[in-house]
Amino acid sequence: MTVSFLGDGLYTVAIAWQVYSISNAPTALALVGVAWTAPQVLLLLIGGVVSDRFERRVVLMLSDAIRGSAIAVLGILSVTGTLELWHAIVLVAVYGAGGAIFAPAFTGIVRDVVPRDLLLEANSLDSFVRPLCVRIIGPAIGGALIGLAGAGAAFLVDAGTFAFSAAAFLLMRTRSLPDRSVKASARREALEAVSYVRSRTWLWATLGAVTVSLLFFLGPVYVLMPYVVKNSLDGGAEGLGLIFAAGGVGAIAAALLRGQLGLPRRPLAVVYVAWTATAFSLVGYALVNAVWQAMIVSFFSVGCLTTGGIVWTTVLQRAVPARMIGRISSLDWVLTLGLAPLSYALTGPIADAFGARSTLLWCGVVGGVVLALVYLVVPGVRTVATVEEEASPTAAAA
Repeated sequence: MTVSFLGDGLYTVAIAWQVYSISNAPTALALVGVAWTAPQVLLLLIGGVVSDRFERRVVLMLSDAIRGSAIAVLGILSVTGTLELWHAIVLVAVYGAGGAIFAPAFTGIVRDVVPRDLLLEANSLDSFVRPLCVRIIGPAIGGALIGLAGAGAAFLVDAGTFAFSAAAFLLMRTRSLPDRSVKASARREALEAVSYVRSRTWLWATLGAVTVSLLFFLGPVYVLMPYVVKNSLDGGAEGLGLIFAAGGVGAIAAALLRGQLGLPRRPLAVVYVAWTATAFSLVGYALVNAVWQAMIVSFFSVGCLTTGGIVWTTVLQRAVPARMIGRISSLDWVLTLGLAPLSYALTGPIADAFGARSTLLWCGVVGGVVLALVYLVVPGVRTVATVEEEASPTAAAA
């Protein structure tokens, strides 16, 4: 995954540079972004069913093959000078479809290969490597490679990282295999996962709260924060890069700290506090007057986001039965990404009407209050102290 994350960092820079080389308009890159996210939202539930029905190691290799092939074709077309915008849109859509089966299968295979008492440490390691490679080292290598050999070369190197990842999964041996005695349709398996979520208050309440909170967070942070940096702080591209890098450092610091501290006694309390703080960080972006202040907010915001993510993923892996962890994880991803297009679409008009800073401030307040109220008002969330109780046979009998 370290090598694969480096490739993701290369891709982030290369795709933006390539698309703007074809069509120097933000709309073009927005279309590519929609082409990437839409297949994931539409196919994640199917990806969850697939990851629970088949050996996850094979599913992950298939995902790497799909995504690597799409990026390789993108690189070849770029190197030969024949790449057009519609090519990029179609290939990125294939790339997104491959990602839809990867995400739930990866969450599940971590549970398969890591001892139960080390799940949090494993998730912390993942959250340490991911920002280091995707946000810092990968983009730096990508920028240098594009400067030397062009975006096409960066795509081809990224395709190679998927081949490396697939080879690593080929060499793995997991401890658990899917239950092949279960004969149910994909639709029934998906409905079983939905029913499982509905039967557990801590699960449906948290997923619902995060979905609403992200509606107020994603668009403002990715659209309005850069706008404020450019137009109010006079930070330029360098300043924006420093702010994003500060967030990467915050994620790394949070991963190291959480990995040392282990799983808290009240894990969901930590999740809600961390994610509520992340939501309120928009207020910080609304009030900053200098780039260094925005860097502090970014460090704090992404650090809290990472802390909550590590603990939440560990909670899912320890509480959800192995036979349906892929489907529950896919539901989690669907809800996380599902309202992202709406959030982006609403942010611009609202900011035009009320101003960028006011929109950031009130979106931060509303998103944070939603999370805080769910934790304080919904009894089933506040009373979940440990996740082992739900997973243990004694607790089930009681």
